[in-house]
Amino acid sequence: MSAKIELNIPENHPRYRAMMIRHDMIEGCHNKVVAPAGLIAQGRGEAFDYLMGEKTNSFADRAIKAAAAAFLLAEKPVISVNGNTAQLLPEGLVKLSEATGAPLEVNLFYRAEGREEAIEKKLKDAGAKEIYGIGENLCATIPELTSDRRLVDPRGILVADLVFVPLEDGDRTEALVAMGKKVITIDLNPISRTPRKAHISIIDNLVRAVPKMIEYVNELKKLPKSEIQKIIDEYDNKQVLRDSLLKIADRLTELSKEI
Repeated sequence: MSAKIELNIPENHPRYRAMMIRHDMIEGCHNKVVAPAGLIAQGRGEAFDYLMGEKTNSFADRAIKAAAAAFLLAEKPVISVNGNTAQLLPEGLVKLSEATGAPLEVNLFYRAEGREEAIEKKLKDAGAKEIYGIGENLCATIPELTSDRRLVDPRGILVADLVFVPLEDGDRTEALVAMGKKVITIDLNPISRTPRKAHISIIDNLVRAVPKMIEYVNELKKLPKSEIQKIIDEYDNKQVLRDSLLKIADRLTELSKEI
């Protein structure tokens, strides 16, 4: 494990929050929570976030609200957790689990020795009481997948009707959809396979989207089921993806005029 880096980033730096998150991810890599490849994924997401103005846009807000509605309508929702999500927002994931009743299940592409335990500790330190997908509980598989992501907990993802897969890989998203499960994702890259295959694609930063989703869950709980269903019926995921791409194009056009 490398020595902890001493940071000297002034709070008035225009990219202060992004840089603090960046260094938090590096620390997570030292502590085995984040896989080295996860740092590359984080950097890619940061670039797309920059292109969309580093804010929650209206198209993302629509998707977040629809995701909250879908959680409330699901009978067996599950929140899938990988290393990046566990490092970026452990307390937020625990609060979302508590608000929706959806258990947390660890699911990893890179299963290095001690990594499951490091993620489990990260979530428990954030207040999680029970975590699926650890150790001997990985005794079921997702059909047609050959990576370690095929391994799932028979109490969780295997029997879930809805799976929330933030920062996911496209292969497993496709496999989950093929199994008949409703899939919600968060991905800052709108041209990735994951948001293009998921039912509800939140094109936003995880650290902004999850707290907003919790707010919507608590708000929508007060509505009759018919009104919650209406939110889902009126939601158009393809339009969300189109709007996110148009946002990037418009922002690039605006930036080109400033040169």
